[in-house]
Amino acid sequence: MVVIHGYFILFLISPIFVLLIRSFFSSSRSKIRLPPSPFALPIIGHLHLLAPIPHQALHNLSTRYGPVFRFFLGSVPCLAVSSPEMAKEFLRTYEASYLDRPRNTTTVYLTYGSKDFMFAPYGPYWKFMKKLVMSELLNGKTLDLLFPVRRDEVNRFIKLLSQKSTLGKPVDVKDELLKLTNNMISRMLMSERCSEEENEASDMRKLVTEISKITGELNLSDYIWFLKNFDLQGYGKRVKEIHPRFNKLIERIITEHENERRNKKKDEARDLLDILLKISEDDTMEMKVTKDNIKAFILNLFIAGTDTSALTIEWGLAELINHPRIMKKAVEEIDRVVGKNRLLEESDIPNLPYLQAIAKETLRLHPTAPMIPRTSTEDCMVGGYHVPAKTTVFVNVWALGRDPENWDDPLEFNPERFEHSQVDVRGQHFHMLPFGSGRRMCPGTTLAMQVVQVTLGVIVQCFEWKAGENGDVVRVDMEEGPGITLPRANPLVCIPVARLDCTLF
Repeated sequence: MVVIHGYFILFLISPIFVLLIRSFFSSSRSKIRLPPSPFALPIIGHLHLLAPIPHQALHNLSTRYGPVFRFFLGSVPCLAVSSPEMAKEFLRTYEASYLDRPRNTTTVYLTYGSKDFMFAPYGPYWKFMKKLVMSELLNGKTLDLLFPVRRDEVNRFIKLLSQKSTLGKPVDVKDELLKLTNNMISRMLMSERCSEEENEASDMRKLVTEISKITGELNLSDYIWFLKNFDLQGYGKRVKEIHPRFNKLIERIITEHENERRNKKKDEARDLLDILLKISEDDTMEMKVTKDNIKAFILNLFIAGTDTSALTIEWGLAELINHPRIMKKAVEEIDRVVGKNRLLEESDIPNLPYLQAIAKETLRLHPTAPMIPRTSTEDCMVGGYHVPAKTTVFVNVWALGRDPENWDDPLEFNPERFEHSQVDVRGQHFHMLPFGSGRRMCPGTTLAMQVVQVTLGVIVQCFEWKAGENGDVVRVDMEEGPGITLPRANPLVCIPVARLDCTLF
């Protein structure tokens, strides 16, 4: 959800909407109790109130209108939820009424008509895919099978940073982390690295970047009813140009995997695509997994598994640079548990509680998905308010992490708060929901935490970090940028200084 500036001209199109909106809601209030709401402008609703960063703007509005209030994206009714108690109401107590995700024309088209897992409507197909994801694709056995891929990519990443360190060159941390996570996911998915300098697979990284960007932008045609059939911003044209490119590339990769499977034992699986093809060939499955389902799922995993992990690691490193005491304590723990003669690995994580606490604290302050969007499938009463069907609910995860009733010094980066706490990231504590909660919680939580903790651990194990192009920045700014995820407003640029010769490991 990105606020689009410059559309106030729409206000002039139909001022009579003011009277219609006032008339409708005044009559509605006499019959049912609706959540409070700021005054809405005709046509655009409350879009003008959501600048510059939507989750921050909604949090500020909640201080005036309460933990649940109503707003409109154009003509689409929405609710903002910003307290742990109300988040629990929507995501647990009345979860059955909020199991759909909002969909728009862009995501529907890119996912082959909602044949994916992330945006598919709740129902038999989604339940079937959820079972496959949890039992076959992202279970412990499969993650163990693909562990060598993750370890190899981390080792390559550290060697690259070591080269930069030797030359004293600054590093755009997010750019290098995106290459790491893209390569990791692409190798786990289809045994190809997609962030090489010049090869066909590198097109996948470019496509994923374009798709992630366009799915996070606000298309007025989805929110203003009389613009439904118009492509004023050119999104339809862009999507129809991107989709065939993605389809052609993924068709080539699937065809190669199918040919290889014919020439070897079908039970052998080297990546997630092999597993998906095996499932698609199984006639005993309760539902048929088609090639379009496979393509859409691959797109889901790329979007959900690359940008988000890279951002979390970038935010974590920025916080550690700004808090040298915490950085020192983390390095001391790693040296004590892992030593100085090998790289930290996934198997070390259970013995590194302070590193785990740093990852949690990073996700508390900088959740990569700052809002959980759900769409109501039926009318219901929540928190004493009437919520009509087809209302889009945004649970403000960013605001939950700053709730003063649940955290001491909520704006302070303090991993110690988690050292002796049972609060986790797996959707059971409603003031800490970086991966969502309930049936539609992110199924890749285990994989994401492995990648974040290991990568953050090795980069502080192997290097000291000097912020700035010349290493002269005393304190890194923590300003957020706009987006469907939670990017930094300014790139984190640092010079890595080797503290261990990690190229020998």
